[in-house]
Amino acid sequence: MRYLKWILRLTLLTFILAFLHYTLPQHDIVRITNTYEKRIDFGSSSFFWSGGTNSSDGTLLNRDVFFVETFNNNEKPMIFRNEDTGWGWPPYFKFDTSNLQAEASDMIGKAVSGKTKWIVMRHYGWRNEFFSIYPNAVSLRLATGPNERIIPWAKIGLLIIIFAVLWGLWVRWVRFRTTKITPFLKKWEDYFERVGIWVRSKLNKS
Repeated sequence: MRYLKWILRLTLLTFILAFLHYTLPQHDIVRITNTYEKRIDFGSSSFFWSGGTNSSDGTLLNRDVFFVETFNNNEKPMIFRNEDTGWGWPPYFKFDTSNLQAEASDMIGKAVSGKTKWIVMRHYGWRNEFFSIYPNAVSLRLATGPNERIIPWAKIGLLIIIFAVLWGLWVRWVRFRTTKITPFLKKWEDYFERVGIWVRSKLNKS
């Protein structure tokens, strides 16, 4: 039973961490090499895309999607999708997909000085080649260079708020369990113990 509890706790913790890692904003410093639009047949990965034409079972069918091709400082490719989040989840309230695509196209290649244009790409989500999943670009800006240090203040603030809320809920739950649930269970435990003693006494007399 003890091992089962730990397995359940670790499973829940893994789910929470994966949810936060997917949802919270991330930053990559990249150079943009291409932007394009492509019709996507979503299939089984439709959960990771937003909007689109639905089939009878509610899954997405296909839709045109903007993409931004990039490379990082180690020349590893990273492709971002560019979709509005609207009023849905995650709550980035992104409505400027076309503007972001135009900004990304404008930053392709090299600057006038001949130096590479390094971009700080703010995004959320994961990249998975097997399931054809792409992180969604939320915003971009020029970077000071490929080694610019980025402190994710927004993520830090959100994590502090989330853990503060969870801690508050946990403290209240422990207090409620101590003052309400435990005495209630102890009361019924004592009651059934007295009943058991009474039953055993009657059986012994018989």
